[in-house]
Amino acid sequence: MNFFEYQDQARRQSRWLVLLFFLAVVTIIVVIDFAILVAFGVMDIEQQGLLSVHTFQSNIDTLVIGAVVTTLVIVLASLFKTLALRSGGGKVARDLGGIRVEADASDPLRRRLYNVVEEIALASGVAVPEVYVLEQESAINAFAAGFSPADAAVAVTRGALEKLDRNELQGVIAHEFSHIFNGDMRLNIRLMGALFGILVLSLIGRRVLRGSYYMGRSKNSNGGAIVLLAVAVALVGYIGLFFGRWIKSAVSRQREYLADASAVQFTRDPDGIAGALKKIAVYSDASYLNTETEEVSHMLFGAGEAASMFSTHPPLNERIQRIDKSFTPQDLVTLASSLQRRDKSQAEQAEREREKTRQRGHGFFDADNLVDQIGNPDFSRVLMAAALAASIPDVINKAAHSSQWATEVLLYCLLDKDEEIRERQLLLIAQNLGSDSETRVRNLVEAAPVLGREQRLPLMEMAIPELKRRPPDQVSKVLGVVKDLSRIDGQVDMFEYLMAGIIGQHLWESANPHSVRLAGKKSLQQVQAEAQQVIALLAVNGQRESAEIQHAYQAGMKTLGMVESLEMPDTEDWAGMLDRALPLLDQLKPADKQKLVNALIATVMADNRLAVAEMELLRIICLVIHVPLPMLSRGKDN
Repeated sequence: MNFFEYQDQARRQSRWLVLLFFLAVVTIIVVIDFAILVAFGVMDIEQQGLLSVHTFQSNIDTLVIGAVVTTLVIVLASLFKTLALRSGGGKVARDLGGIRVEADASDPLRRRLYNVVEEIALASGVAVPEVYVLEQESAINAFAAGFSPADAAVAVTRGALEKLDRNELQGVIAHEFSHIFNGDMRLNIRLMGALFGILVLSLIGRRVLRGSYYMGRSKNSNGGAIVLLAVAVALVGYIGLFFGRWIKSAVSRQREYLADASAVQFTRDPDGIAGALKKIAVYSDASYLNTETEEVSHMLFGAGEAASMFSTHPPLNERIQRIDKSFTPQDLVTLASSLQRRDKSQAEQAEREREKTRQRGHGFFDADNLVDQIGNPDFSRVLMAAALAASIPDVINKAAHSSQWATEVLLYCLLDKDEEIRERQLLLIAQNLGSDSETRVRNLVEAAPVLGREQRLPLMEMAIPELKRRPPDQVSKVLGVVKDLSRIDGQVDMFEYLMAGIIGQHLWESANPHSVRLAGKKSLQQVQAEAQQVIALLAVNGQRESAEIQHAYQAGMKTLGMVESLEMPDTEDWAGMLDRALPLLDQLKPADKQKLVNALIATVMADNRLAVAEMELLRIICLVIHVPLPMLSRGKDN
């Protein structure tokens, strides 16, 4: 199952979640109405019986009011919780006591965590998510939260930082990235909102019970009925708890197996995630958290608390055995003492491989399996990401991770090679953002006058997390400067144009995560002209000779299955074409979006070579339509 099939499955599970939620609400309404009949319809029992038609008819107004009030309480509570989560995954992490990890953290364990998250994000082709540590939790656990990759947050416990080595931590983070890419994260946020509405009745019932104790002792004739109703509401809360755990179990257990498998493919190291699971099994505090985990248990890497019924996670031994076929439960005692030595050896081997990749300066590009690695890249991409990060000058790298320099790093990425145009761009920066900002950009230019084209997109992904923490008015001003910088010479470069656009898109999505849609319902037939235009633009910008351009265009159209539309459109107004085409292509349903990405890959690979310009243009086009293309190998620039 690939990235697009996972998205389809997530959409189907969302519909399944709605159905289960509806069933839970109906059951709760029936129980509440039955309690109302018992509490206020007692006068009819002796003559007609409690469940007689007459009893219902005589109390119909009360029952309708009870049903409406119950529904409103559930829906409004769910809506309230969902709105509270609109600020993104960081909100969930902070509510659980998470402390944000800065890119320049001095704590070596925090720094290692940030590096691992950053490597996997860069290898996957997405901006680095916010990173949090649950400092008060000694157990081994983690989770990813958010509506989309733009507002995602990854959190791990302090126990995971201290007890897991780098390989095991990498396996856990890769597991969480699988949830980010495959739609699990968005589904989990919706599940939190829906379940809160169901569980809130239990809280109301308990409060009413406390308050009605004195009312029951008073002379109020309805006091007993109110107490009875409060007991019913509290019991309904437990019914809600039953449904909530059932829904979470139905939605999350199988997806944990899938995320484990994705993590193995991502890191190419089954011992990493298997080692983390084994340590959860060995340590006494396992993965159980001190905080209340009822709302978030389905989001965690391991079970948040001990549960015998409707567990949100498969049994640990089964998860381990699926990864490590030779494992038996009796091995845990022996493995506990040997894991540390074995994992240290593997870490050293991984570092040697990483060093070899740095010395070679390139990885590999396999067009046939690239689509399968979207949202699930293999370990070679992680090595390439580490090598590319190491190739960025240290001054630039530190600036990208600094809250004070993040804006200037983005502007630096958009500077033109021509000195005259660059001076005009620096003047524009001084006029709009001040001389201090211009001075910082000049310092970056002096530190590294020439920035490799393949380094610009990763630098953007590193710097955006710091920039989106700025006040909205400042972010808006920066976006205006970003757009002006890409147009200042009157001859806009397509890559710079799209890069400016993706910066704006990402910042908007991080501020409006609830409005982000990773896929739509359009078919390729509905957007045939737009697909044709983007393939033509990619062919024109990746090839030099007219015959090569036509060959690349035809290769893309044939892959798309549109042989009858081989005549290439005019690409003179490329900016207008992109502005019209990409938003529509972003609305393709996942299966058709996969066909489009295959066609784009076929276009750039028509000549069996991949230049840096083609590679980065392909990645940023895919990023605009919410397809995080993994890091590709470096080719030779044109």
